[in-house]
Amino acid sequence: QVQLVESGGGLVQAGGSLRLSCAASGPPFRSYTKGWFRLAPGKERELVGVINWSGDSTSYADSVKGRFTLSRDNAKNTMFLQMNSLKPEDTAVYYCAAKGFGKSDYEYWGQGTQVTVSS
Repeated sequence: QVQLVESGGGLVQAGGSLRLSCAASGPPFRSYTKGWFRLAPGKERELVGVINWSGDSTSYADSVKGRFTLSRDNAKNTMFLQMNSLKPEDTAVYYCAAKGFGKSDYEYWGQGTQVTVSS
């Protein structure tokens, strides 16, 4: 059973940066596709970005493209989300998730970490 734990959230001023981490425990994580989602009050859950198992392919929501960067360190079973030029509308609880090869739905989820961007 894969367990995911996010960290790195907090309060930052608009224009600032944060780096979120998602540490995995359990079976080897390196073959899993990983993603970051966010959920803001009154809004639907949004897929922020996805990174493939090797880390050489990423995709991002239009709302964060050019500002957020996904990376992963399979040796440490950890994924990162570097968030730059943060905006108040980026305020949300951020969740990391993972799914096995060939799976359409994300199987494993972290507990979430709060990101608050003040104007």
